[in-house]
Amino acid sequence: MTRPTLTQATGPAHTRILGIGGVRGENVVTNDDIAGPIDSSDEWIRQRTGIVTRRRAGADRDVIDLAVEAANAALAHAGLSGADIDAVILSTVTYFHQTPAGAAIVADRIGATPAAAYDISAACAGYCYGIGQADALVRAGTARHVLVIGAEKMSDFIDPTDRSISFLLGDGAGAVIVGPSDTPGIGPTVWGSDGAAADKVRQTHSWLQWRENAELGWPTLRQEGPAVYKWAVWQMAPVAQKALDAAGVTADDIDAFVPHQANMRIIDQMVKTLGLPESVVIGRDIADTGNTSAASIPLATERLLREGQVASGALALQIGFGAGLVYAAQVVVLP
Repeated sequence: MTRPTLTQATGPAHTRILGIGGVRGENVVTNDDIAGPIDSSDEWIRQRTGIVTRRRAGADRDVIDLAVEAANAALAHAGLSGADIDAVILSTVTYFHQTPAGAAIVADRIGATPAAAYDISAACAGYCYGIGQADALVRAGTARHVLVIGAEKMSDFIDPTDRSISFLLGDGAGAVIVGPSDTPGIGPTVWGSDGAAADKVRQTHSWLQWRENAELGWPTLRQEGPAVYKWAVWQMAPVAQKALDAAGVTADDIDAFVPHQANMRIIDQMVKTLGLPESVVIGRDIADTGNTSAASIPLATERLLREGQVASGALALQIGFGAGLVYAAQVVVLP
């Protein structure tokens, strides 16, 4: 008996980002608002992090609400509707349900049903993970338009007395639509992980431990600041360089650098290590939005475009890195 030959899907040769949208928490939280419980000051926080304010959402607004708002803004920017979306990828570590996936809820609320929908948990690298997956899905012919969302309500996991990470965090969501392109618009994704250092950014204890011992209190986030700083500065700059090399461009070719908005000092040192020319615009949304984990890169990118700091068609190098420890980077053409 002769076995039939399977048909394998193929798609367009190239992809690009077609539209972008972003939303931030509606409440502006100053350094003075949070300095007391951590025995700090506005000056100390600015010097250590570059943050002046952070944006946080109210109690009546959850991570799915933020994701939906950003998704609708991205659809409008791309001139598409929910019905045009074939897959929804939601990157978040602050959605409280293990199942069903938040992406399926988002897909329903934006009118994308029956789009494929799934969540990814890659913390601050999650958006770049999503871009890599969306690019592959479109070029494989599995989907034509993919919605990628980075959404976080970090304020749900904040210990107001914690000096390691909580005072950095903000809430928001950024979303993009990835679709076919006549020319290359998304470079190869360079990604990886280092699970041996997983304790450097972590949840204080598991939900199971909290259930068994309520005295532990609600799980919140912690980080080993000095270790994370060294890792981000000295190991992530080479990853960013690999993304440039993989895309066949140099630092002189790019128009913008949009790293994860972890800490202004990390951003500044990465710029120096990469030797970026002064003409490159640097995403610095952290100054008044804070660290929004998976949402930080699309939010910083959306801001650069909205404020006219870069133009449509510009080349941007983006890199996400965080808990895991995980990382991902690629060069993209801005929508």
